[in-house]
Amino acid sequence: MLSYSGGIVGLVILILDLIVIFEVMNSNRAISGKLGWSLLVFFFPLVGLILYFLFSNRQEHNARYEPLI
Repeated sequence: MLSYSGGIVGLVILILDLIVIFEVMNSNRAISGKLGWSLLVFFFPLVGLILYFLFSNRQEHNARYEPLI
């Protein structure tokens, strides 16, 4: 089971990358901002994910969704 852990982690990172790229493409950012975030996430997957969730405008993202409760 331990030999599959790298593949599982890679799959999780890939899924998160696709979610971030989809979110960036559907945002109201300028084309240059969309391209910049997408390239960062594409070429540096783990670092790009962390930077996106730390430095992107999360208030804009949260305003588009209603809370579950």
